[in-house]
Amino acid sequence: MSDRARTPAPAPPAREPRATNRLWGVVRTPARAAEPLFARAPRAWQRMLPYLLMGAFTAALLPTTIAVLTNDYKAGGGWAGALGVAQTVPLLLAVTRPLAAWGLVLLADTLGALVLVRADQVAGHAWPWTPMVIVGYLALMACLGLRESIRTLVGVWLVTGAVGTALGFFQPGGVMTTVALLFVLSGVVLALTGAARGLGDAQQRIAEQESISEGERARRTLLEERARIARELHDVVAHHMSVITVQADSAPYRLPGMPDPVREEFEAIAASARESLGEMRRLLTVLRGNGDGPGGELAPQPGLGRVQQLVEATVRAGQPVGLSLAAGAAEALPPAVDLSAYRIVQEALANVVRHAPGARTNVSVTLHADEVLVLVVNGPARDAVTALEGSGTGHGLVGMRERVRLTGGTLDTGPLPDGGFRVAARLPLREPGGPGGPAQPEQPDREAS
Repeated sequence: MSDRARTPAPAPPAREPRATNRLWGVVRTPARAAEPLFARAPRAWQRMLPYLLMGAFTAALLPTTIAVLTNDYKAGGGWAGALGVAQTVPLLLAVTRPLAAWGLVLLADTLGALVLVRADQVAGHAWPWTPMVIVGYLALMACLGLRESIRTLVGVWLVTGAVGTALGFFQPGGVMTTVALLFVLSGVVLALTGAARGLGDAQQRIAEQESISEGERARRTLLEERARIARELHDVVAHHMSVITVQADSAPYRLPGMPDPVREEFEAIAASARESLGEMRRLLTVLRGNGDGPGGELAPQPGLGRVQQLVEATVRAGQPVGLSLAAGAAEALPPAVDLSAYRIVQEALANVVRHAPGARTNVSVTLHADEVLVLVVNGPARDAVTALEGSGTGHGLVGMRERVRLTGGTLDTGPLPDGGFRVAARLPLREPGGPGGPAQPEQPDREAS
């Protein structure tokens, strides 16, 4: 089969939803209690639509109601005008306050029914609810159904039936009762609009669940990627570190007659490799997401108490390093600050070994009342020695700045006039409560990866 035959056809472009579908989606979108109808519609004309429709409906219903009461029921001009205004004008509230509008309209309709009991030509006409009352009431039910809860809608419907039943005790002779008609029609309108609102609520909850599920899928993907990176690191780095450890441990046996200084050097190499391998395995445990498992966080983190060992290992590597450590500094620092101080010294010494081998380096840790000052200063590299790395990736000082920022401290780095380099970190003696001040601008350096 050819490649053309195996290539799937491109998916057709998604159709733009029709205006009617967009409007129906707006209708189904539930409004909050203090919001007007269509308040969350995307377009301005859609948000104004309920006001325009209800205003036009009220403007048409008001004169019609007055004309029907005057001509058909002979209620008199004064009563007809008052009832027409009372029964129609409150409908304007239905857009923003439908429940309040329903209470006013039901009260006006009830008073109108009692007034029409003594009208001259009520016989042969609809009572207690006139045709105009039914039309306005159904429009009000539609607004209620789109806004209120199911419990409220059921209560409105039952109250409507109860008021109609109570008015039956005042029913004049010869009228066409409309109690059952309004009761049935209002129930149908409430059911339809309430169902539309319920559908919108359900779709909104589904969208929220889909958003949560998408977040969970993204988190699972991230964890899987972290586990994959951890496996790759373990396969590559752990293997080589283990080989270095075995070779350093077995060197005295493979090379008999080795001088004692050389033997001690191989022992130091093996110890450093084992320590690095242990730290890498702890980091891989966290990277796999198993930091909360047994042993995940039980191993102690390094701090200033191990700076002396770090300096001694650097000296054995041929780097002249002097250390000035304030008494009691290791016990006075919070855990996060203690770890950050150790890592800053570690990274600074690694940079010196890589970029300025043989340079005289001084490490100073000074304890003050509210902060600790970590200072690492090295001179220029010796002329007879070539730097192991001529360029850096920029990750060394970036990592230092991140650690200092997390503890709320400041970091100052830069070259010295004589060709050396200086790293100065000020760390507060308190638990980190958030990011510190802005980091100093980075200076050109020869930081390690």
